[in-house]
Amino acid sequence: MARGAPSAAAAAASSPSRRLARRVLALLALSLCCSCLCYRLLRCGPAAPRARCPPARSAAAKKLLQQPRPRCGAPPAQPPARGAPANPRPGAKRLPRAIVVGVKKGGTRAVLEFIRVHPDVRALGTEPHFFDRNYDRGLEWYRSLMPRTLDSQITVEKTPSYFVTKEAPRRIFNMSRDTKLIVVVRNPVTRAISDYTQTLSKKPDIPTFEGLSFRNRSLGLVDTSWNAIRIGMYAVHLESWLQYFPLSQIHFVSGERLITDPAGEMGKIQDFLGIKRVITDKHFYFNKTKGFPCLKKSESSGLPRCLGKSKGRTHVQIDPEVIEQLRDFYRPYNIKFYETVGQDFRWE
Repeated sequence: MARGAPSAAAAAASSPSRRLARRVLALLALSLCCSCLCYRLLRCGPAAPRARCPPARSAAAKKLLQQPRPRCGAPPAQPPARGAPANPRPGAKRLPRAIVVGVKKGGTRAVLEFIRVHPDVRALGTEPHFFDRNYDRGLEWYRSLMPRTLDSQITVEKTPSYFVTKEAPRRIFNMSRDTKLIVVVRNPVTRAISDYTQTLSKKPDIPTFEGLSFRNRSLGLVDTSWNAIRIGMYAVHLESWLQYFPLSQIHFVSGERLITDPAGEMGKIQDFLGIKRVITDKHFYFNKTKGFPCLKKSESSGLPRCLGKSKGRTHVQIDPEVIEQLRDFYRPYNIKFYETVGQDFRWE
């Protein structure tokens, strides 16, 4: 019994130390759990499912701590959709406020390329043919084709076949009665020869120009069913447009003056569109090889820009008597056209 007394005393003496150690361990465990809980709330939000707290000194924890912490309750940032641009382009796609509606082989491409230089204009480069061939696709499809523009910019498109499409005036009017219309006209005889030259380059086996132009040449009967002839009857086509639009909303550009004085014609177009005269003589130089003016600087670069190879072709040689007969045919249509628009284009 005497030998057992010290052991009992030692055990009694050591029990407070053990209790203290247990309390310290419990406090440390509680502190660790609280730390993990706070980290989880701050890092993942209160609704995070079964998030386990990584060791404080692990590489994963260090990487997480280096990332910016979202505000509590805020949804996690979503990555951009696949294929979506990181920085969307400014502006919106709008229906055109101005349309170059005609005419084919009159100089419409030149007008479009020249006006695109203006900072307040954005133009569709291709011809959408909405109001003649694709009208059933709807206005939203048409709008989707347009370039993005700011509120201060004008959207423009060009489809020269609109001028001779009977339904086009009504359809454009239904889109917007305020649409401004640009018509580039040219001596109808020269225009017809240019039209034929373009077709011949694609279909070398077509009949001669004389054969297509006349139903009976000896009697001077012109075949107005041939599109190349019919387009040049400007006064006839204009009647359809004047049923929906006043002359004040239609601007006529001289295809001949567009070659000899491009800055002058472009100045009038800028006035018609209600924009500052930015495009001036300094933008053009005359290309003797092609026979028409080119831009010193294009819209997309600081390099000179001429129209494509299809522009400036050498026309097919036509019998002068055929040309004179066509001049006689077009003369009454031209005079009526001059009187209607109040402008003499001097094609006689």
